[in-house]
Amino acid sequence: MKRSAILLALLLATVVVAAWAADPKPAPAPAANQSAKNAESDPDQAQSAEEEGVTSPELERKIDAATDKALAYIAKLQKPDGSWEADGVPCAAASVAIMAFLAKGHQPGEGPYGDVLNKAIDFVISKQNPNGLLAVGGRMYAHGMCTLMLGEVLGQTTGKREEKVRQALALAVKLILDAQKLPKPTRMEGGWRYQATSRDSDLSVTGWQLMALRSAKNAGADVPAEAIEQAVKYVQESASGGGGFGYQPGGSTNHARAGTGILCLELCGKHNAKEALASGDWILANPYRPYGGGSGYIYYTMYYCSQAMFQLGGKYWRTFWPSFAQQIIERQQEDGSFPRGASSEQQAGPAYSTGMAVLALSVRYRLLPIYQR
Repeated sequence: MKRSAILLALLLATVVVAAWAADPKPAPAPAANQSAKNAESDPDQAQSAEEEGVTSPELERKIDAATDKALAYIAKLQKPDGSWEADGVPCAAASVAIMAFLAKGHQPGEGPYGDVLNKAIDFVISKQNPNGLLAVGGRMYAHGMCTLMLGEVLGQTTGKREEKVRQALALAVKLILDAQKLPKPTRMEGGWRYQATSRDSDLSVTGWQLMALRSAKNAGADVPAEAIEQAVKYVQESASGGGGFGYQPGGSTNHARAGTGILCLELCGKHNAKEALASGDWILANPYRPYGGGSGYIYYTMYYCSQAMFQLGGKYWRTFWPSFAQQIIERQQEDGSFPRGASSEQQAGPAYSTGMAVLALSVRYRLLPIYQR
């Protein structure tokens, strides 16, 4: 009897093991604020740095501490209505702040910043115009940033807020698609400019609209494939002869435009396109110093170069990242903020500059769906 019981137990154990192997449990979802300090227990997070030999544990600890401190600073600055100080671009600044929290794994309604995120999302949606525009002042640049945020946050909201996000995203996407369809000169077709009624295009505004459409499509919004294809064509035709991308077709490049072009092509499935690789080579040949002068748009440039070189990976990421990240960290101020930019970035306020710095530094966490490789 004892031998029969043992054999039966062994048989049952074999069946259980076989069933588990045939139908493994899905991997758990990332926890809130899943960051570099636990990367050793998360193969997905550790992959890019460990496999490509890009960084070091010391740098990762610095990045993690800097971004956590920056988010705490942003949260303290939030106004009762969910917005932040931003002269003329409150929706864009709020959207950047929201995405900065999401990039570190924080979710609406959960954890220490759950209410911060809920109030900020509600604020942006409350400012939407009847025609779908999500930007105070009517600028498509800010509208693209806000639409991108809604696409990223949609899957992380619930109940009535989720429905409001879904409705706002649909209206915002329609405005972008309608603006693209306006009759334009051949060399400007497929892109966007500062107003929804503009009859020309530029790479800067086009970059935000294209990312917004990609994010919305990923979230289930109705985005025709031809809209993406036309925008990609415009980006490719904006490539500069010596590497990089022009503000408009035929123009010269700089670091901001080089990064924008790369990121647009990579996110739209044009992996290792010749234009993107030439742009990556241009950035390597002309190293970018985040606070070293050049373009007046420090945080726009910082954001796009970080995301772009991460998407290219390989030698581009290995060469670019360590020095770039260290230079940003060194400029963080004692209160957790990052210095305001110049020009129009000055008026965007401290939540914008600090949020953009967080987005640039947190690219490796890969918690924003749009930027996953």
